[in-house]
Amino acid sequence: MFGIQDYPSFVTAILIFQLVPGPGLLAILSATARDGVGAGLGAVLGTLLGDFLYMSAAVLGLAAVLAAYPVAFSTLRWFGIAYLVWIGIGMLRSAGAGQGTADSLPMGWRAHARRALAVSLTNPKVVLFFMAFFPLFLRPGARPLTLGLMMVHVTLISCLYQVGLVLIGNALARRLARIPAVRAVGTRLAGLALVGFGIRLALDNR
Repeated sequence: MFGIQDYPSFVTAILIFQLVPGPGLLAILSATARDGVGAGLGAVLGTLLGDFLYMSAAVLGLAAVLAAYPVAFSTLRWFGIAYLVWIGIGMLRSAGAGQGTADSLPMGWRAHARRALAVSLTNPKVVLFFMAFFPLFLRPGARPLTLGLMMVHVTLISCLYQVGLVLIGNALARRLARIPAVRAVGTRLAGLALVGFGIRLALDNR
C-alpha cells in the first residue's frame, strides 16, 4: 500500500516506537501537568516538529553528512545533552522554589512548544534511525513520494498518540492536584528523568 512494503507491520512498528518513553514524551507530560491541555498540545507541536525535521534531514541525506563529519555530529550531540540536563535541573529548581516564585508562573503554549522542540532535537542519532527505519519498508522500485507518505504516517500516528496522552495526562493531573505536594514531586521526577536521559546519552557518547 502506497509503495510501503508490509504496511501493517510498518504501522505496528511506529506504534511500538511511540510506546518507548523518551525526553519528548516527558516534555509533553510535564507541560500538561504544569500548565494544562494547551501547554501539553504546544509541547506536542514542538515534539512533532522536531521529529519532522529529523525525518526530512534523513530523507535529504543529512545522516550521510553527519556520518562523514563525526566532529560535527559529536558537537551537536553534546550540545543536545547539555541542553537536556539544563532543562532537567531547571525543573528541579522550580519544584524546590515553591509556588510563589517566578519559575512557578504559568508558561504559554508557545514557550512549551519551543522547549519541546529543543528537547526533541537533543539526539541527532534520530536522523540515523530514520535512515535505517524507512528502507525496511520500502518496496523495490518505490517512488520518492513513498518516503513522503511514510513521513506523514509517522507524524499522524505520533500526533494521535501524543494528543491522547495530553488528554489523559491532564485528567490525571487534575485529580492529583487535590493532593498536596504532588505537583512538586511530579516536577522533580520529570526533572530527574531528563537529567537521567542526559547522563545516559553522555555515557553512550563516550
